[in-house]
Amino acid sequence: MTVTDIVAFDNKRSKVFIDDEFAFILYRGEIRSYGIKTGEEISSPVFNEITETVIPKRAKLRAMNLLQKRDYTERKLRDKLREGMYAESVIDETIDYLKSYRYIDDERYAGDYIRYQINLRSKNRIKQDLIQKGISADIIEKMVSEAYSEENDDPELDLCISLLRKKHFDNENASYEERQKMMAFLYRKGFGGDTIQRALSLDTGIN
Repeated sequence: MTVTDIVAFDNKRSKVFIDDEFAFILYRGEIRSYGIKTGEEISSPVFNEITETVIPKRAKLRAMNLLQKRDYTERKLRDKLREGMYAESVIDETIDYLKSYRYIDDERYAGDYIRYQINLRSKNRIKQDLIQKGISADIIEKMVSEAYSEENDDPELDLCISLLRKKHFDNENASYEERQKMMAFLYRKGFGGDTIQRALSLDTGIN
């Protein structure tokens, strides 16, 4: 295995290429301590130590540092590690490690997000948000169902009515055009037709 290039990655680290292919990123002090030089061979023991010990450990520490700042879904954390140019095998190993200690848990993330947003956003908007965060459809459906079944009332209907009140919408005296405009607004907010019709049909005290 021949080191064919060493290219600066940032002000502290460099990308190392072996046999014309990207191999890993190391701090410049590590490159010096391992004696890695362009045009020279890298021994199997050194290569294995870097790829099987140094880099995986660094990926785990990077992930843990990210999780100390805020919670991540599995997909978002994978994306962050890819930005650091970690190999997919290292990312897989890191994710498995984090899952084993429940440092990442998409069900927990989805449940927490839904409970926080349930009185602020429509059910469909919450689902769309979670899809964008990389949560699987199965987990979304499960956690949405659980969260809404825990509510004694209908939080989505309550939220829809709240928006009508904020808009000072008077359904009884509204014209056809005003009603259609309000329905379109609520659709854009993610409410379903049934919820919108129920909200409009109720005596909500809007005036």
